[in-house]
Amino acid sequence: MKKQHILALCLSCVLVLMLQCPGFAQLETAQSWNETGRRQFEQGQPELALLSWQKAEKQYRDRKDQPGILGSQLNQAKALEALGFYRRAQKLLEQLTATQQPDSTLRANQFLALGKNLRLIGDFAGSQQALEKSLDIAQKVTSNSDVQAALLQLGNTAIAQQQFEPALSLFQQATTYEANLQCAAALQQIKALQKLGRIPEAVALMKQLQTKLTELPPTQQTLYERIELATLASNHLDSAKLLAITIQAARQLKNKRVESYALGTLAHLYEQSKQWSDAAQLTKQALRLATQLNIPEISYQWQWQLGRILKAQNKTQPAAIAYLEAIDSLKTLRRDIAAIDQSIQFSFREQIEPVYREFVDLLLVEQTSQENLKKARQVIESLQVAELNNFFREACLNTSTEPIESIDPTAAVIYPIILPNRLEVILSLPNQPLKHFTTARSQSEVEDTIFKMRQSLRPTSFEQERLPLAQTLYSWLIQPAKADLEKNQIKTIAFVLDGSLRNIPMAALYNGQRYLIEDYQIAVTPSLQLFAAPKPRKPQALIAGLSEAVQNETPLPGVKQEVEQIRSMLPSKVLLNQAFTAKSFKTSAEESPFSIVHLATHGQFSSDPDDTFLLTWDSRINLEQLRTILGNRELEQSTSIDLLILSACQTAQGDRRSAIGLAGVAVRSGASSTLASLWMVNDTSTTSFMIEFYKAFLSSNASSKAGSVRQAQLKLLRQKEFRHPYYWASFVLVGRWI
Repeated sequence: MKKQHILALCLSCVLVLMLQCPGFAQLETAQSWNETGRRQFEQGQPELALLSWQKAEKQYRDRKDQPGILGSQLNQAKALEALGFYRRAQKLLEQLTATQQPDSTLRANQFLALGKNLRLIGDFAGSQQALEKSLDIAQKVTSNSDVQAALLQLGNTAIAQQQFEPALSLFQQATTYEANLQCAAALQQIKALQKLGRIPEAVALMKQLQTKLTELPPTQQTLYERIELATLASNHLDSAKLLAITIQAARQLKNKRVESYALGTLAHLYEQSKQWSDAAQLTKQALRLATQLNIPEISYQWQWQLGRILKAQNKTQPAAIAYLEAIDSLKTLRRDIAAIDQSIQFSFREQIEPVYREFVDLLLVEQTSQENLKKARQVIESLQVAELNNFFREACLNTSTEPIESIDPTAAVIYPIILPNRLEVILSLPNQPLKHFTTARSQSEVEDTIFKMRQSLRPTSFEQERLPLAQTLYSWLIQPAKADLEKNQIKTIAFVLDGSLRNIPMAALYNGQRYLIEDYQIAVTPSLQLFAAPKPRKPQALIAGLSEAVQNETPLPGVKQEVEQIRSMLPSKVLLNQAFTAKSFKTSAEESPFSIVHLATHGQFSSDPDDTFLLTWDSRINLEQLRTILGNRELEQSTSIDLLILSACQTAQGDRRSAIGLAGVAVRSGASSTLASLWMVNDTSTTSFMIEFYKAFLSSNASSKAGSVRQAQLKLLRQKEFRHPYYWASFVLVGRWI
């Protein structure tokens, strides 16, 4: 007994000495902060987890413990993503993967996290590259759990690109590893099978997975997996049972985030079965939790859901309040619009755009009040801003109200919006109440007509194909407002265009005798508030162009004449062919505050910012580079660009939403106005158009930019060889028209 007492006493002494050692105490503190962060994250508290992991990093830095530092930083990136700060997480992960480290499970997880992040912000090529690197390292260090994780995320990246067969194969490989992501891989396998139409296989796998998930211990991960399985199952009763036990488990774990998500998902089942009272009650419970936790990315879903439920019950006023709260929540999101919750990706078109459209649908009912019309107009402009934020993959635009009469007392603004069962048009006239017009046409009919009109603007089309389509769209968009436009002596129409309407030129609408451009000056704007009023100053131009063939693109021989003619009209710096490199353009743009930047080069506008670019002699300029070169909206008005001209660009073929890229370039450039082409126009007519535009724009009696565009278009229209709209209608003025 004495020996045992002596041994115990010695061990106690050693422990006391260890605890008195500063290094040991720091290590213990660092590990405890890491564990605290893990627990907080598991309970759905990423804000607190981030703080804990930052404290852990500090402790590891004091000890110069490099693996500890890297591990705590990786955890911080995970918390940042859960909070929606995808760009900050990306920056941190890129720093981590750039450091020199030996192959290890930590290294594999760094590339895994980067690959997930890049997918969420839309960089699929970068995502695949990072995930393949993670897989390679995991296989080298023989870590089955990390191999499984990399296969799962590679499959998710394939799914995001609609590559369902390769995704299915990757998910099947992932399920062969008995690690903690086996259920997650099976869930994704079910999704891929459903997309491929292999429903019996999907149903069989669902049954197996439901049994397994209910047997596993409840953790944040397994509870989210239960919720996701419930959304995939076709049997509502099974889904409801699974969600009910998930809600109870979330309450036991005190994870209000998961509880809110499970309650709202259960409410959606009741909504689908038209059990409105239960659906509303559960949605309110879910919303209450999300509001308490201050999670707008979840709150907006339940506000939107409540709006739908109330609308279905003909409770118009409460429904409108719920929709308005949903849109307010979307505006306050502190993140890039990329994902709703941890590992739950969503599509803008499926999860955000409908909120705005359904609210407008609710507001624009018969005998609409001025208050509702004003709200509808604000919602339409907010949708335009939300689309651009989504296009840029970051919430970067803010707007402020600016009355149209303060901009131009002779201009009208037309807001068309395409709804499932009708086309609505709001008309804004200076110092007049808002008006609106309805055309009872289905969304498919409207979009089909728009598509056919765009196709009819090819140079080989005949009038009997083209003009009836242009006249139909005129009758929908302009004819109901014609009397008001004439009565108020309107000279300019500015369009805030919706959806695929952006892909066609309003100038080519036809009233049976004349094109719209023959009666009005025309401009397009995603939102008037996005474009600063230019400060008057003497025109000075930076002109850059390519007349020779580069990078497999066709030559543009007319560019040389175009550049020379413009140079003769105003003070200019010219970069032509070999002189027009990305570096020389950047240097020249920074040398002097040019009021005009004219780029006569191949370029493309797309709904994908990665496919939106301008060509230089040696490379491409993408949106971010353009913003860096030309400056951003924070630049003082005295140095900002008054006019950006892109004279040889086009919207991407086969992309019905490609014109969002044109709006993106217009906003990203910081220019108050952008003049660009919707399609690649004949080289000779483009040169002629640009010369006529500058003559009008630089003349002492120039009325406006829109007026100068109109004069140039009319000049071509009245020439026999350029009478077809293909030659003149492509040119669109985006932004401020005065």
